[in-house]
Amino acid sequence: MDRAELEAENAALRARVAEQDVEIAALRQQVAELVARLEQNPRNSSKPPSSEGYAKPAPKSRRTSSGRKPGKQPGAPGKHLAKVADPDTVVVHAPQACGSCDAGLHDAEVSGVQARQVFDIPPLRLEVTEHRVEQRRCRCGTVTAGQFPAGARGPACYGPQVRGLAVYLLAYQHLPYDRAAQLLSDVLAAPVSVGTLASIMSEATGRVTPFLDAVRTRLAAAGVAHFDETGARVAGRLHWVHSASTDRWTLYTVHPKRGVEAMDAAGVLANFVGIAVHDGWRPYRRYPGLAHGLCNAHHLRELTAAAEQPGQGWAIDMATVLCDALAAVDAAKTGGAVRLDPATLEGIVGRYAKAVAAGHSANPPPPRSGRRGRTAKSKAANLLGRLDDYRDDVLRFAFDFAVPFDNNLAERDIRMIKLQQKISGGWRTLAGAETFCALRSYISTIRKNRIHVLTALAQAFNGDPWLPTAPRPLAAAA
Repeated sequence: MDRAELEAENAALRARVAEQDVEIAALRQQVAELVARLEQNPRNSSKPPSSEGYAKPAPKSRRTSSGRKPGKQPGAPGKHLAKVADPDTVVVHAPQACGSCDAGLHDAEVSGVQARQVFDIPPLRLEVTEHRVEQRRCRCGTVTAGQFPAGARGPACYGPQVRGLAVYLLAYQHLPYDRAAQLLSDVLAAPVSVGTLASIMSEATGRVTPFLDAVRTRLAAAGVAHFDETGARVAGRLHWVHSASTDRWTLYTVHPKRGVEAMDAAGVLANFVGIAVHDGWRPYRRYPGLAHGLCNAHHLRELTAAAEQPGQGWAIDMATVLCDALAAVDAAKTGGAVRLDPATLEGIVGRYAKAVAAGHSANPPPPRSGRRGRTAKSKAANLLGRLDDYRDDVLRFAFDFAVPFDNNLAERDIRMIKLQQKISGGWRTLAGAETFCALRSYISTIRKNRIHVLTALAQAFNGDPWLPTAPRPLAAAA
């Protein structure tokens, strides 16, 4: 073999080694990502705590010790069952005979009284009201009949209080239909069938339609609103439940799609011009004119996962910057300030930029593989890119105190949808899912506005649902 052939073979071997180096690097990255996926837990990802099973490690928290002992603090007001001034029933227990001479005491002087109050539930039973419509003949010969009230819909039917309780059990307490029917039968002696409960839920959805229209308007006009979405099984297929919420309003909608089509159908984001707080999912940026606030609780979990990888010390620095910024904001709010002072803001922004620069040094661009398309990056590199590209949205909470540090409000609201999924496994029909979302929206908003839930549900069945456009306090049901 002459020299030219040897050089050609050597070049081919070098090229092959270079290709193998690229492939080995890609495989190493893939193995690292798979290992990282196996090591995911609720502290470094969005996995729920229930996914850990029974082998839960010792909890880790970024909170520092306050130095206070557990339990009630000195000087803090206590809570207890307090006596009332006007009890419903008073039972007098008088002694019959003297404890010394055994003389009768029926006409003896009362020298003192001690009182104890027992709070209990009276025997529960349905109260049946019969409505009679009279027909009266006028002197002109015309017979005119009265009208039944809205709640008397048939010869025998359940009233708005019972129907409101059924909706509360199904849409808020997550009871399956069969167990809700058993509870109503055992507690109220109301033999409600599962089919009747389904009809009640369907009727309630129609009753709260004006509320759904009103809450969409309120959410679209909010200065800051929270948005989230989660998968749900409907009719045997994957659907998505979307939430839009503030501290006073909640709206749930369900749709076969996850993206812009579903968001448009929800009827909030298309008309929203405030600050949208979310977890960074790209379709939220398809709406022009919105400002964004990103969930830093997500970022802290992802930074925790990144810091567990070798050479990613920048992630610890970035997490510290975010936590220090939150502490500064909380301290400023406690002191009555409406914004951070410029020097503090400048320091936060400078430290943030320094952490991003360190991240880029630790995560140089990967070598080109020669394949078409974008080169795959590690999770740490993707997180770094998001924190760099959207740094204004990440730090918006520090510049605008109306914007929260995280999206926990939306996550708390949508967590109940996941609880419903765990209990029931899914919805059999899209109509059933839409019914649940509509009624859950109504009850969640009612509770946020500190309104008596059962009274508000009964009013909905009476044709007068509570509306955000005309808030008014409701008395507790008798």
